[in-house]
Amino acid sequence: MNLKEAFRFQNKLQELMNQAQGILCSEQNIVKIKKTHLRKKVMPEAENEVVYELPAGDYAESITLLAAFLPWLLQQQEALFAAIRRAKNALPIDMDNEVSLNGRRQEIARLFSRMAVLRGSEKLIPGGGVGYRFNAEGNQVAYRCDLEQVTTINFDREKVQRMAAALHQQADRCSTEIDRCLVNSQVEYVPPFDVNDSFDRVLELFAQQS
Repeated sequence: MNLKEAFRFQNKLQELMNQAQGILCSEQNIVKIKKTHLRKKVMPEAENEVVYELPAGDYAESITLLAAFLPWLLQQQEALFAAIRRAKNALPIDMDNEVSLNGRRQEIARLFSRMAVLRGSEKLIPGGGVGYRFNAEGNQVAYRCDLEQVTTINFDREKVQRMAAALHQQADRCSTEIDRCLVNSQVEYVPPFDVNDSFDRVLELFAQQS
C-alpha cells in the first residue's frame, strides 16, 4: 500500500478500536446480574425466586473475544505506525512538517487575499455624531449631529496582493509534492483485512485466527 492508503487504514484501525472500546465501556454489556427474591424470610412457606438479568447487547456472547480483539488492533496499529515512519524517513521532504507549514501558508494567503479586496468607503450617518454646547443656564449639554465616516486601507495593497499570490503558488507546489509522496511512497505493511470491511466482519476474521 502507498502512504495515502496507509493513512486511510490507520483511521480504520482507530475506528474499530473506538467501537470495541465503546461496547466494553458499557457495563450492561459485560455483567450478568442474579437477583434472589428472599421470600422465605417473610413467609416461611414461600419459595425464594431467582431471576437472571443477562446482557442485552448484540455482543453479549463475545465479550472475551472483544477484549482480546483490542490488543490485536493495537498491535496492528503499532506495526502500521512503524511502517509509515520508515516510509516517511525515505521521503525527500519532511512530510509532517511540510503538511503543517503548508496549512499555515494557505491560512496566511487567505488572510492576505481578504485584505486585498478591502476598499475605502465614505458614508454619512444621520444623527451619528455628537457635539456639546452651553445652554442658557451655562450648563454644557450634548446634541446630535450627522457623522461623516471615511474609511481608508492602512496598508500597501499591491504588496499584500503579491505576498498572497506568492504564498498561494508556494502552497500549491508543496501540495503537489505532498500528493506525489502520498501516492508513490510504499509502506511495508500487509493489512489483515480490507479497509471497507465492517466491524462484524473484522471481528469474525479475528475470531477465525485466534
